[in-house]
Amino acid sequence: MDFPSQDIEATQKKISQKEFIALMAALMSFAALAIDSMLPALNLIGDSLGVVNPNDNQMVISFIFIGMGIGQLLFGPISDAIGRKPSMYIGIGTFFFGCIISYSATTFNLMLLGRLIQGLGAASAKIISTAMVRDRFSGNVMAKTMSLIMIIFVLVPALAPTLGQLILSFGGWRDIFLFMIFLAIINFAWFSTRQEETLIEEYRRPLSFSKIKEATLETVKHPATVGYTLAAGLIFGAFIGYLNSSQQILQLKYGLGDKFPIAFGVLALAIGLSSFLNSKLVEEMGMRKLCETALTVLTIVAIIFNIIVYFTNGNPSFYLFYGFLLLCLFNFGLLFGNFSALALEPMGHIAGTANSVISSVQILISALIGSTIGQLYNETVTPIAIGFLVCSMLSLFIVKKVK
Repeated sequence: MDFPSQDIEATQKKISQKEFIALMAALMSFAALAIDSMLPALNLIGDSLGVVNPNDNQMVISFIFIGMGIGQLLFGPISDAIGRKPSMYIGIGTFFFGCIISYSATTFNLMLLGRLIQGLGAASAKIISTAMVRDRFSGNVMAKTMSLIMIIFVLVPALAPTLGQLILSFGGWRDIFLFMIFLAIINFAWFSTRQEETLIEEYRRPLSFSKIKEATLETVKHPATVGYTLAAGLIFGAFIGYLNSSQQILQLKYGLGDKFPIAFGVLALAIGLSSFLNSKLVEEMGMRKLCETALTVLTIVAIIFNIIVYFTNGNPSFYLFYGFLLLCLFNFGLLFGNFSALALEPMGHIAGTANSVISSVQILISALIGSTIGQLYNETVTPIAIGFLVCSMLSLFIVKKVK
């Protein structure tokens, strides 16, 4: 639900604002770390667990997104009802349990089950951390706090593949899960001992499935909310398609080997740079105009690149492909936050549940599209190029139709 900023300073005796920002960023980073640190290990996992089709290794990435999509629908209403801290305990515990299953997996299906459960748990960290910021701050202070959290957060996908590669250089793929287990324990201890509850009793709402159903129906019936959610799901689907295929294309096809984490990290920083630029431009241009502009650029770039791909039989030079990715991911940074805000804008009176519904639907749509693009990988960049083109064109079409 949409709670006003609360006067809870009296309860915040242990933690400073700087430590609060660092803690929220660390909790939000669960998902990014669990996704990107695994990229260098996908082939090793597949070989170890008897995967025949190399494209199936991508499901190690796709299944955590599916878990996040389901989890984001659940943890918003739960945390509104029982409080932020108990809900976060459940989420971190779920993530921990998923890591244990994946670490001990002897079959690929068991690995995917563990990843699904990790996604469920990681969703809690994103949803509840954002809610805790909203509980504690409002207005410009809240915006500034979220910006500082995101600056820290954006470093995680840039560094996570390097971390995964470093762990592999000293051990095996299971050790990456051991590291995530260790991180879950550290964050649990930090959160439980330093952070106080931010949702005071008078602002809690009973967990009513009828009210959740009512708010969900209102959310999915609003044309603007539905339009921006679909547009976001489409374009994020192209991003997940890239994410699923990135290891096979960059590390194997283009032979980057151990340099893959560096190349991936630079691309992640491009998103971070444009996200920072977005915070400067959004007041001047407005969210809708920025989205239209970014999608128009994406569509033009994708058309040009698909022509190049056609005349090179799906095998453009590494520099052309990498330049294409840099341009696309830079524009993505102008879309993600703005799309979420535009979809949520008409739902201020039911923001908590609406945010869960919007985030869940968006991730599930994008996971389906992204996994489809990834499964079509045929040792050329044709599927990912077509995926970017179709998704950007459809997303732009929807945005222009939304009133």
